[in-house]
Amino acid sequence: MILVLADHDHASVLPATRHAVAAAAKLGGDVHVLVAGHDAGGAAAGAARIAGVAKVLHADAQHLARPTAENLAAQVLALVARGGCTHVVAAATGSGKNAMPRIAAKLDVAQVSDILGIETPDTFVRPIYAGNAFATVRSSDTIKVITVRTTAFDAAGDGGSAAVETIAAAPPAKGATVTGQELTKSERPELTSARIVVSGGRGLGSGENYRKLLEPLADRLNAAMGASRAAVDAGYVPNDYQVGQTGKIVAPDLYVAVGISGAIQHLAGMKDSKVIVAINKDAEAPIFQIADYGLVGDLFELIPALTAALPPK
Repeated sequence: MILVLADHDHASVLPATRHAVAAAAKLGGDVHVLVAGHDAGGAAAGAARIAGVAKVLHADAQHLARPTAENLAAQVLALVARGGCTHVVAAATGSGKNAMPRIAAKLDVAQVSDILGIETPDTFVRPIYAGNAFATVRSSDTIKVITVRTTAFDAAGDGGSAAVETIAAAPPAKGATVTGQELTKSERPELTSARIVVSGGRGLGSGENYRKLLEPLADRLNAAMGASRAAVDAGYVPNDYQVGQTGKIVAPDLYVAVGISGAIQHLAGMKDSKVIVAINKDAEAPIFQIADYGLVGDLFELIPALTAALPPK
């Protein structure tokens, strides 16, 4: 049995879960999806409709409303204790990166992180050196704990009709508790699943310029907005905008990089985009080495002109 830890918002499963299921399906066993939450029946029903899912395991409890790594790990370990589990899989999202190392440590196994490919049920391909090389690794652990780079696997579609089994929630774990949340709300597409992404870098000069120049362009393109680490560190935008090795990994149909030099950390998070457009005044900027289209010039003139040339949303 392959256990997939679902990313969800209680009402529905998030797109990352579909990519994790697609990867899990390549491992050659029955795919069971764990939905741990509170009043998360909608998410459990959504997971049951994903093609390739054999069963949905639904754990419902108040302490899982905003679960910590400790509580998610306890829930997974309780399922693993039943026996028959060969792999524990999660998307390499904030939730997966938070819980899976603890699960691996509790199982006393080595985690295989951020996989890009599956050769056999125990052999995986993963990036190293910020994505400039790929390592093929084999795990001899009885239970493999794996996180999946979502951009490397096509999302599993609908068409499933898996049974939903209600399971007992593991007791609340002692230790950390969530005391509050600050959520960024936006009418724009979610960054990691958007078809078009407009990102800005330090070349924009300020957060005011970022908003003044890039928001109208993103609105015309119906795009998500991202940023380089330099722009985030400078305070132009919140850190949930960050694209890169230590931010979010994206692979949209179109990625527009504005005022981004192309540091290796940033390229690791977006170089799998289908079409990359780079706009920068420095013709020697590394971003142009991977760009499909490059425009050298003053972004303060080029971006308003580009926005004006696009049809209104």
